[in-house]
Amino acid sequence: MKPTIRMSAGVLTGIVLGLALSLSFGVFANKQEGAEAIPLEDLRTFTDVYMRIKRNYVEDVNDSELLENAIRGMLSGLDPHSSYLSERDFRDLQIGTSGEFGGLGLEVGMEDGFVKVISPIDDTPASKAGVRAGDLIIRLDDKPVKGMSLNDAVNEMRGPKGTDITLTIMREGADQPIRITLTRDTIRVRSVRSEMLEPGYAYLRISNFQSKTSQNLVDEVQKLQKEGNGLNGLILDLRNNPGGVLNGAVGVSDAFLEDGLIVYTEGRTADAQFRYQASPGDVLNGAPMVVLVNEGSASASEIVAGALQDHQRAVIMGSRTFGKGSVQTILPLKQDTALKLTTARYFTPDGRSIQAEGIEPDIKLERLQVSAAETNGSRPVTEASLQRHLQRQRATEEIGGGADPVEAGDVDNGSLAQRDYQLYEALNLLKGLTILQARR
Repeated sequence: MKPTIRMSAGVLTGIVLGLALSLSFGVFANKQEGAEAIPLEDLRTFTDVYMRIKRNYVEDVNDSELLENAIRGMLSGLDPHSSYLSERDFRDLQIGTSGEFGGLGLEVGMEDGFVKVISPIDDTPASKAGVRAGDLIIRLDDKPVKGMSLNDAVNEMRGPKGTDITLTIMREGADQPIRITLTRDTIRVRSVRSEMLEPGYAYLRISNFQSKTSQNLVDEVQKLQKEGNGLNGLILDLRNNPGGVLNGAVGVSDAFLEDGLIVYTEGRTADAQFRYQASPGDVLNGAPMVVLVNEGSASASEIVAGALQDHQRAVIMGSRTFGKGSVQTILPLKQDTALKLTTARYFTPDGRSIQAEGIEPDIKLERLQVSAAETNGSRPVTEASLQRHLQRQRATEEIGGGADPVEAGDVDNGSLAQRDYQLYEALNLLKGLTILQARR
């Protein structure tokens, strides 16, 4: 059990001010190195507030709790992504980056005091229940989110597998809040999956970026190439991908680029400045690409989309991305705690800042749902409906043969359009790019 030292607020005030004075003298001595003096008047205000809370608050407040809250407030006032990680928070972060963790399957941030869904993770309770990127969570069961920290809200959403939680959500376009009940589960994130849409045309989905994502992507592409006897084109789906490990994004970009800059960062310290270059070798051998993005594509997803767009390696299609272009560094502290601190900004190869801007797609495509039109049993009027129309003569009778253009195994484009309209349009675009490339 750790020893607890009790002291009056007045004594603490003297200690803090004494420490501030000694630090300010040290800073003054090193002022030639560019350091700034500690603002003593602000420190006096801090200790005055601390003293008044200790003396006048309705309940006795533990010193450690009060100081930890002060630290949390200091970091939360910087930006939405900087935070103090307690022992539990730090442990949960380490578990989360392993690719398996418990919860609902949501990547979230804070906006106007509410929890904002950046994106639901594929094949999780959240995605299956229909939670969308951009949703604002205003209640967790019966608890209002307003006033909670992001860590508190995340901890509230976590819980034993099989237990339920009801989210009350505000959604753009909805007239009233939506209540969705989800059952918590163990979240196992599969970073990369793929399938053949049609002979020669492949689909590859990255749900988030992990340390092995780039190698998994290369393996999937090579498998698709063997399965389709080569590839005419690839659709890379980064929709609702909240990001992840920076090296994963760099490796994925490098897989499709022969050379050049992938991404660079700028920060105040030398440690926060990096430049990542592509190495020779394109896993697709120059075949056309379409990259699908939306408002749930963030961070590492935006790095990939920006690099491929700047190098004109792919056509970016969808809606403007989330706009998280900042670097968070984990700085361990004593007793298994840490700071998650924003230390730099990302820039695309052409020097575009991603932060708060996002990646603007080359072709804008909103989220639409396509359904078959009702015909009431009637058939459209065509030339064949007219009396005394000329009979069709098959071209194959004149030129001696021909093949049915629809081959076995082709995708049912009508079904694909109804299931995923954006993917359907991306496939059509990819076919057009393949035709143009073949004619060059």
